[in-house]
Amino acid sequence: MVLFSLVATHADIDLETVAQLSTGSSELATSALSGSPAVTGAVVLATCNRFEIYGEASHADDVEAARAALVAQISEHSGLSEQLVSRSFNTRTGGEVSQHLFAVSSGLDSAVVGEREIAGQVRRALITAQHEGTASSGLIRLFQAASKTAKDVGAQTALGSRGLSIVSVALDLATDLSENADWSTKKAVVFGTGAYAGATMSLLRERGCKDISVFSSSGRAEGFVATRGGKALDADSLPAAVAAADVMIGCSGSDTRVEADELARVRADSPQTLIAIDLALTHDFDPAVGELDGVELLTLESVRLAAPQEQAESLAQASGIVTGAAAAFEQEREARSVDSAIVALRRHTMNVLDAEMEKVRARHGCTAAAEEVEFALRRMVKQLLHVPTVRARELASNGQQEQYIAALEALYGITVEQPAAAPVAECPVDHGQPGSASAAAQRETA
Repeated sequence: MVLFSLVATHADIDLETVAQLSTGSSELATSALSGSPAVTGAVVLATCNRFEIYGEASHADDVEAARAALVAQISEHSGLSEQLVSRSFNTRTGGEVSQHLFAVSSGLDSAVVGEREIAGQVRRALITAQHEGTASSGLIRLFQAASKTAKDVGAQTALGSRGLSIVSVALDLATDLSENADWSTKKAVVFGTGAYAGATMSLLRERGCKDISVFSSSGRAEGFVATRGGKALDADSLPAAVAAADVMIGCSGSDTRVEADELARVRADSPQTLIAIDLALTHDFDPAVGELDGVELLTLESVRLAAPQEQAESLAQASGIVTGAAAAFEQEREARSVDSAIVALRRHTMNVLDAEMEKVRARHGCTAAAEEVEFALRRMVKQLLHVPTVRARELASNGQQEQYIAALEALYGITVEQPAAAPVAECPVDHGQPGSASAAAQRETA
């Protein structure tokens, strides 16, 4: 089994293209597995500044076909040409897959280095794939190892103690732009009910903001504020709240966005400056709102440019942890790749032993002598299998497992069968079309 990934991030392409690529991301893994036998597992990681697909194929020769199938699916969902989609992604295979994901989960590849939210997004991506039945065993181990690595980086380096996040940097920028830095006097409107909205609510309260209202186009604001506090808004109460707000923060990425002309009308009689913070990949606010009088617009690009540079020592330490974890993961993967061969050799040897023991019992019956013979033979077989098993692990760790399998076939006529991929479970959730309410609700969890 071979792991691979398709990666499109803010580091390589503009955020608008990343947003377009991620259209329909909630359906991608399921449709890819059902549409191509080359794809045996898939996990989708879509965040505010990246869109990545992690896949598993049965053999290295299937990776290109699996990539083509995913590109075709993304093109169909996004409306972008297959050529543009293909150019937008970097493809990783082998050790590059774990090295990249572990760095991502640890916040080393983020706009704000060491950010906290990404580790949670990596965990949720795996949970979603498991729920939908698209996470293969190899991908489950990969993502679990990535989450463990993120915890190690957070616990063992200064990156974890900084507590930086995209939200915290955005709120720092908002403070700098405000005439009054006292958050206890500000009124805030938050768009969305997902992880970023929850982090935003927590950080607003940490800074002393008491007047927080929440709007969700999917109608989940009531349930969201029930556990976090704040006031739930609906379509009727939203305009008045925006008119009175000092800050509005977009965290949902839904298909309903605040247009510039609409905001200008709502804010026509508002005396105070409005700071609009758009943290959604697909924009909760029309970019033109930044051109309105009395409105300051902060975007993900603003956050990226303002993010502080981490100390070289902390980064080097975190990178060392990531590199070590990735190497250990790959070594374990290589060792696992010969499991089927080891099982086949043991089965072949034990079948020969059982056949010989049947002959002994047929001649001597179930006597003490027969039991002693069987005990001696099984002990001998165990000893004989020890060295081939150890050698299998050693060869696998050096990437020579194919030679071992070929030797088994040549010497013993043993055919090693790889385990079949797990079947794709039927998803019990109707995700709807990209523009549906259910798809919008899923994007709010990003």
